[in-house]
Formats: sequence, structure tokens, C-alpha cells
Amino acid sequence: MTETNESWRGKVRAMTAEEVDEFLGLGINMYLACLTPDGSPYVTVCWHEWRDGHFWIIPRQRSRWADYLANDPRVSLVVEQPNTLAKVRSRGHAELVERPNIGGQWVPIATRMSVRYLGENGPKYLEPTLRQPRWLFRVTPDTFETWQGVGWARRYWVEDTGGASYEEAHAST
Repeated sequence: MTETNESWRGKVRAMTAEEVDEFLGLGINMYLACLTPDGSPYVTVCWHEWRDGHFWIIPRQRSRWADYLANDPRVSLVVEQPNTLAKVRSRGHAELVERPNIGGQWVPIATRMSVRYLGENGPKYLEPTLRQPRWLFRVTPDTFETWQGVGWARRYWVEDTGGASYEEAHAST
């Protein structure tokens, strides 16, 4: 007997604003792309905080990508949960809020991040490094796309190819 229940797909659609906030409140790494001085792309993985319509990121003082952001604020980013295929993709600009310092505005953000990413032991990770200088950037999205669920967005689907229709391929009961 063929299983017809496709609940494993989840909600195959863009996220609502509330779902975006919930998703970005999880401890999921961000893949951040920026530009090197010669214009080459550079990709890194980092923690982030989504707050008030901005992504907040805190590079270490010696993170080369922090210098790249300070010199050219253009960024692209993806936050993706591989198990569910949920994702947020954005392009925007990184504003330098603080140059490397100890005890700046980055500390409460880093404290929240440490708990979100590492759970109750997060502060045990963070506290011994609080005397290490860090940058603070605020990324403002210019474009913002979301997706969730195991399925294709309709815009990718080509009909009349001899295969299943979009509705057939994404049927759920």
C-alpha cells in the first residue's frame, strides 16, 4: 500500500513574519558572503542575532572578513536548517557599529547568542573570552527571501514536460 500522507514535507511556502522571527531565533549558523579588496567573494560561517529587522554579527578582532565588511559593506547571506530545508536568504549592507573593543555594545548581544547557540552552557564558553576585542556590525537587508518545507517554489516548475504537474508533485493529504 502506498503512503499518501505527505506531512513530512512541512509547509511548502514562504514563511510568515512570525515564522521568520521564530526560525531566526534558533541557533542556526549564518553563511555570510562579502567581498575581498580585489573583488573576490569570501564566504564565512558565523553566529547572528535577528532583531528589529536587522542581523547583528560579532566578528573577532582578527577575523579577516571583518576588515572586508569595514571596507565594502555589501553582503549576501543564508541561514538554512538542512533537516527541514527552511531558509532565509538576503542581500544587504553591513554597517560598522563598533570597531574592535572590549566591553562594548556587542557584549549583551554575544551573551544572548551564546545561550541561543550553546544552551545553558553558552556563558561558560563566552565569559573567558570577554576580554578579547570584537567588532559589531548591523546588516540591513535590501532583499529578503524565505522558504520552508520539502518542495519547489512554483516559479521553478516547468509544466508540460511529460512529468507530474506541480500540484501532483506537491500533493498533500
